[in-house]
Amino acid sequence: MSMSRRRVLRAAAGLATASITGCGGDGPGIATGGGETVLWYWPGGLSGAVLSDAVTHFAARTTLRPTPIDGDYRARLAEVLAGPPTAVPSIAGIRSEEIAAFLPRADLFADLRPLGAEEVAGQYVPWKWQQASAPDNRLIGFPAGIGPTAMYYRTDVFERAGLPVEPTEVADAIGTWNDYVEAGLQIGRALPGTRLLRNAQELFVIVVHQGAKRFIDEANHFVGDGTHVRAAWETAARLVGTGVSAGIPAADDARWRTALRDGTLATELGAAWRGHDLKTAAPGASGRWRVTSGPAAGADYGGAFLSLPVNGRDPALAYEIVAWLLSPENQARAFTDAGLFPASPATYTMAALREPDPYFGGQLTGEVFGASAERARLVYEAPADVDVQRVYVRQLGAYERGDKTETEAWRDAVAEGRRLATSLGVN
Repeated sequence: MSMSRRRVLRAAAGLATASITGCGGDGPGIATGGGETVLWYWPGGLSGAVLSDAVTHFAARTTLRPTPIDGDYRARLAEVLAGPPTAVPSIAGIRSEEIAAFLPRADLFADLRPLGAEEVAGQYVPWKWQQASAPDNRLIGFPAGIGPTAMYYRTDVFERAGLPVEPTEVADAIGTWNDYVEAGLQIGRALPGTRLLRNAQELFVIVVHQGAKRFIDEANHFVGDGTHVRAAWETAARLVGTGVSAGIPAADDARWRTALRDGTLATELGAAWRGHDLKTAAPGASGRWRVTSGPAAGADYGGAFLSLPVNGRDPALAYEIVAWLLSPENQARAFTDAGLFPASPATYTMAALREPDPYFGGQLTGEVFGASAERARLVYEAPADVDVQRVYVRQLGAYERGDKTETEAWRDAVAEGRRLATSLGVN
């Protein structure tokens, strides 16, 4: 980790302390007592099958209680960390995109290095460990998976629109974001009422994550008005301007599921876990979807870590549970069970990742995501980056709804993003 990142995180430590300790209250009231080992995660964040086996595997030593937390998971975790020790879970998940916000308060988590993480680090991609390393070199997260991105598409829609269908041919034909928009226009002409993508915000986030920097640089300067952010914004805004976006808000799952079932959405952009979402939302479309690199490959969007809050009970046992849950073999199982892509390259040749997926027409989807993962890299993320990004996503949504012009939405995104960053200690 570079010295500039250390300085940035130290500068943000005061704010992080305020945001965590300022929550007050008694926390959500979920305690660990009575010999239980409570594990917090968000719905879909871990494999249900692997968790179930873990409960049995460790039954003689503890009562492992996996506890899915709905709502704003990051806020709930911050709240419980600030509450009484009896309410703190022994194991807590942290989303990859949110771990930077916890690094300034790494003292709230046990250091995984002396517990055994150093002995197994070579089995996982190095940059993922780096994401969870704090300024004082404390390691607060064990990689639970990564989020290599790709493009999902409906073969029946592509065929009816006169587009190629085979994954390699689609990758060749739609290799850039410009190709992607042009394909959307072709689909719209051939199939009125069918749209390319759920909303422009999804594309914006993918393009940002493909880049070499985000909204705050390593010198702790706001760069949300830079050409890299503007280019991502313009690419996303073009979906709205050309009418190829469906304009379905992220919160409107019912409308999204209906569009998937009706076949009026041609593509989805996202990481490996998005495939599990498709299977859940539109089981009747089995065999009609495929996945290819397209223009979306190379980003790391999603993924997670498991951490040990410092006030959790029996950290040595908690670490054993984490290491078992996230072993390469169990991460491979998590891919087949929940679409969670492993952080261990050793899994890429395991049988679990070499199984044809009936939902995707018998395709070996692990090959697509493995190739995308090889292109991913560590990108500096400031503690405030994830919150600033939400400002841009929100303003892009205002443009997509027609509440603002594209110019107004961009202007307001930069202004609001800068104000928020400044309030969080960014220069």
